Amino acid sequence: MDRRRFVGGIAGVVLVKTSPAYAQSSTKIPRIGVLYTGSPATAAQSSEAFRQGLREHGYVEGQNIVVERRFGDGKPERLTELAAELVRLKVDVIVTPTDEAIAAVKRQTQTIPIVMTASTDPVGTGFVSSLARPGGNVTGFTNVSPELSAKRLELLREAVPALSRVAIMWNPDIRGALLDYKATEEAARLQRLQLQSVEVSRAEDIDRAFSAFTTGRAQALIVVPSTITLDNRVQIANLAQKNRLPAMYGGKLFAEAGGLMAYGSSLVERWRRAATYVDKILKGAKPGELPVEQPTKFELTINAKTAKALGLAMPPSLLRRADEVIQ
Repeated sequence: MDRRRFVGGIAGVVLVKTSPAYAQSSTKIPRIGVLYTGSPATAAQSSEAFRQGLREHGYVEGQNIVVERRFGDGKPERLTELAAELVRLKVDVIVTPTDEAIAAVKRQTQTIPIVMTASTDPVGTGFVSSLARPGGNVTGFTNVSPELSAKRLELLREAVPALSRVAIMWNPDIRGALLDYKATEEAARLQRLQLQSVEVSRAEDIDRAFSAFTTGRAQALIVVPSTITLDNRVQIANLAQKNRLPAMYGGKLFAEAGGLMAYGSSLVERWRRAATYVDKILKGAKPGELPVEQPTKFELTINAKTAKALGLAMPPSLLRRADEVIQ
C-alpha cells in the first residue's frame, strides 16, 4: 500500500468515527407510536400540537426520534389491528386519544407505556386505578367529559330559553360514552328537561338518528364525543342545521365544522402536553407513577354563522363569555 492510500484510509476511519451519523447510529433512537381514531385530516391539529410539544423537549422527527403514526379513519373496528401493529413494532411509548383507542391499545399490551390524551373517565373505564397513582402502564389526560354534562345543558338552555325536550346522540359501545350519557341524564332530570336517547354506533346510524330526533320532536341536541361523531362532525353539523336543531358538542373541532356550540378542554393543549409524559417516560419514569392530569381550563366556542342560519339570537351575555366566536 503506498503512502497516499494509507493516509486516505486513516482519514476515512477518523471521519466515520466522528461524524454525527455514526454517533446517532450508536445510540438507540426512541420510537413513538401514535394511534389516531380519525383520518389524517381530522388529526391534523392534534398531530401538529404533538410535534410542537416534542420540539419543546428537544425531539425532532427524523433526527433523534421516530414517530409511527396510524389512522383509524373513523372506523372503530380498525383500532385493534392498528394497535397490534404498533405493538409488533416494539415502540417505546404509544400515544392515543379516546376511550375506544385506549382500550384497543391496552388489550394488546400490558407493558408498553400508554399516554392517553382524552379519556372520558380513566378510573370509571378501568384504565387506571386512581388519578394520583394510575398503576399499570397507562397515564395521561382525562377530559372529564361526564363532569361537564350539566354545564353543557345549562349553556344550551341559555341559548334556547324555551328548551324542554333535548336529544342526546351517543355510542353505547363505549364505556366512557355511557358515563357521559348517565351524567347528562341526571343533569336533565335536575333541570327538568325531557331527554331523548338515540344510540349511534356506526356512521350509517347518523341519518336514522336525525329521523328519530324529528319524530321525538327534539328542540335541541347534545352530541357525545366518539370516533364516529368526531370523524363525521361535518355531516352531523349539516344535518343539525338542516333539521333546525341547536346542538352542543364536546370539543372545539365540532364548532369549527359548523356545530352551534362546543364546551370542553383544549384538544390542542392536551396533545402538546402529551409530549411531556413521553419525555418523562423515555427518561425512565414509570407510567403507573405519573399522575393523570385533569384540565383546569375549558373553552366555550360559539359558531355565530350557524346561529344565524338557525334563526337563533344568541344572548349577548353568552357571546361575551365565549372564548371564541366563529363568524
